[in-house]
Amino acid sequence: MTQKELAYLEDAIGHEQAMIKICNNTINNLKTKELKEFMQEELINHEELYNDLIMYLEDKVNE
Repeated sequence: MTQKELAYLEDAIGHEQAMIKICNNTINNLKTKELKEFMQEELINHEELYNDLIMYLEDKVNE
């Protein structure tokens, strides 16, 4: 893995961490059930992507 690829992964992981935090904060401040459900789905999507990126990085390190 090149330094450029590693830097991209680090950035992508950081962005997903930020989105997870934003989703959690938004969920806590919403009053409407429908909007909370939508944001919870978004939270799940970002958590899954975060986990996928971490797993990919771990696989590359262990090669």
